[in-house]
Amino acid sequence: MRPEAYPHRVGPIRLLQTHISWVLLTGDIAYKVKKPVDFGFVNFSTLELRRQLCHEEVRLNRRLSPGIYQGVVAIGGSPERPRLAAESAGPASLEYAVRMAEFPQEALLPAALGRGAVGPEQIDSLAERLARFHAEAAQADPGGPYGTPEAVLEPVQANITSLLEHGDPALAARLLRLRSWIESSFGTLQQPFAQRLATGRIREGHGDLHLGNMLLRQGRIEVFDCLEFSPALRWIDPISDLAFLVMDLQEHGEQALAYRLLNGWLDQSGDYGGLQLWSWYASYRALVRAKVAALAGQSEPVERYLQLAERLCQPPAAALLLCHGVSGSGKSHSSGLLLGRLGAIRLRSDVERKRLFGQWGVQRQGHPQPDGSASRSGELYSAEVSAELFEQRLPQLAALLLAAGFRVIVDATFLRRSHRQAMADVARAAGVPLVILSFPVAAELAEQRLRQRQRLGRDPSDADLDVLRSQWRQAEPLDAEERLLTLAAETGDGSEAIADLAARLESRLGQGS
Repeated sequence: MRPEAYPHRVGPIRLLQTHISWVLLTGDIAYKVKKPVDFGFVNFSTLELRRQLCHEEVRLNRRLSPGIYQGVVAIGGSPERPRLAAESAGPASLEYAVRMAEFPQEALLPAALGRGAVGPEQIDSLAERLARFHAEAAQADPGGPYGTPEAVLEPVQANITSLLEHGDPALAARLLRLRSWIESSFGTLQQPFAQRLATGRIREGHGDLHLGNMLLRQGRIEVFDCLEFSPALRWIDPISDLAFLVMDLQEHGEQALAYRLLNGWLDQSGDYGGLQLWSWYASYRALVRAKVAALAGQSEPVERYLQLAERLCQPPAAALLLCHGVSGSGKSHSSGLLLGRLGAIRLRSDVERKRLFGQWGVQRQGHPQPDGSASRSGELYSAEVSAELFEQRLPQLAALLLAAGFRVIVDATFLRRSHRQAMADVARAAGVPLVILSFPVAAELAEQRLRQRQRLGRDPSDADLDVLRSQWRQAEPLDAEERLLTLAAETGDGSEAIADLAARLESRLGQGS
């Protein structure tokens, strides 16, 4: 289109296109025009459908990126001399377009990751925003068509069928094995799928939450390109939404960021119950990316995503790891660095203690707790609250995660023998190894760390010096049997210390102890 067709100053105009859209780049503003196509799964065949879906695209994407999606505009004038104007109804409109803030291709997240521009701070912010987004998204009607076990299985089967039709015939045997695993696993997961729908977990999510639909803008990860054309693919379990992104980070070699995102989202949402579906959804999402690559004739990405799907079907054996040490001993810092190396889920006593009181995560913003319980009152660090936390809540959550097949790190003090015994009982009942990670620390260093933590005000722990001194007084030493299960942990910042600790843990877990 000519420069005079735009209601603003433009630079050199470029045209990009996909199989369903044209995108006009003008410098600061981009215009996305839907092609008049009908592929079955997407229908843009009439002008009215395209107008409606332009508005739907803006509505859906403004939930996560209001700064990118600026509105819908009409294209008027004549076919020979079209002009962009404010959106208007009526026969004079030739076409409609979504007006967006333009961004350079190097801002897309795969490129940003490649140059090392994405770090823990951006991932933590994204995890919090996604948890809030999923909590606030519209909830599916339990009697409606979305989120039923049948609705969950249908696109997964269709995806594998497409891969078998369009992929390399040499991959057929592997795809058939994956299909067999998916279908047999589905048989055992039908009740959890149905329960997720019945308990309000199915939401109007994003539906296409992979790295290619994200960008780094002003130091913040922005999410765009929600699936406006297929309600069935966006009215889904948030676990499926999140699994897409975590899987894609893993495929791009960002294991540490992947598990930081997953654990950050869980810290905020408290939705540990959904993890029984994790491997199923994550392997499906890897196969979605394999299908997209196959349709584009890209054999190398097909193989990479297929290998990842196979690994996701067979995660490492579950295990229970307990941190042990006073506040300020470095447990949270070190255990956080272990998550990606071990592929673990972390339960943080400081987070779960506050969740009991409605003081943490999305619940703090007025959403119900994941277990349906009410907020509490009283003293966070009272003996009664600590007993409930260590003898009920943490063991219950750990048992849930172990049953889902995860390695679990419980980041808590575990200074009392009865609290450690409760977790030992969980490991024994689950038939998994138990390892105690001991974090010795000098009193002066622990006090210094607590003072610094309180000054920064960014940590979920409210433990102060009085709490620390009480911990020293009440600590019960590890007995002989517990010491046999213990590894001493270094709390330095060096990656070598963490790598060494992870290697020792893998060795211990490999021995089945």
